[in-house]
Amino acid sequence: MGLAMRILVVEDERTLAGFIEQALLAEGYAVTLAHDGPGAEIEALTGDYALVLLDVMLPGRSGLDVLDAIRARKPELPVIVLTARGAIEQKVEGLDRGANDYVTKPFSFEELLARVRAHLRAPGQREASVLEVGDVRLDLRTRRVERDGHEVRLTAREFELLAYLARHPDQVLSREQILNAVWGFDFDPGTKVLEVYIGYLRRKLGEGEGEGEGDGGGPIETVRNVGYRLRVPRA
Repeated sequence: MGLAMRILVVEDERTLAGFIEQALLAEGYAVTLAHDGPGAEIEALTGDYALVLLDVMLPGRSGLDVLDAIRARKPELPVIVLTARGAIEQKVEGLDRGANDYVTKPFSFEELLARVRAHLRAPGQREASVLEVGDVRLDLRTRRVERDGHEVRLTAREFELLAYLARHPDQVLSREQILNAVWGFDFDPGTKVLEVYIGYLRRKLGEGEGEGEGDGGGPIETVRNVGYRLRVPRA
């Protein structure tokens, strides 16, 4: 097995940086954190990184100035800029100064990870556009879902939740992992929204009205006191 791709995460909000680090580590990436502009610039220019996640607002030196330094020395290094909601000027300036992409805070980690995967793919390589787990089929491009050949109409959030489960087939995912990935780092962990949406998915996938334990033949299984998983049928 090859070495894990290393990603530099530049974010001065240490709690958020820690959440991003956990999400990336769970996907198999190696991660280095930097919390200010000067340190980020040194790390980006001297370290061997496959990608940089770069916050714009940093102490010591702005993220856009760090971006200028990266582009001058490492023009091929992918950089995804993290900007605040509504900061249109930051997004435009970041792209004009050479950022490959941007993600707006607050973001879902599923969105962030999708952007990371897109920019780390080798030229000409495409991410699988269809996920299949048992009789559940998701087309990530058309956002079409089928179960046993029958179309299942989902809302955008329901689709994101099912896609996250489908990307980790048969893996037990905790409530915190799912909330962070699908709803974002700043979502209230005490909320019952996940249970509500699991119920929506189960009904639309034909599992019945209750949340249940996933033991009635449906694909979504509840693992008590832990979380959920999308079950792979056993032969």
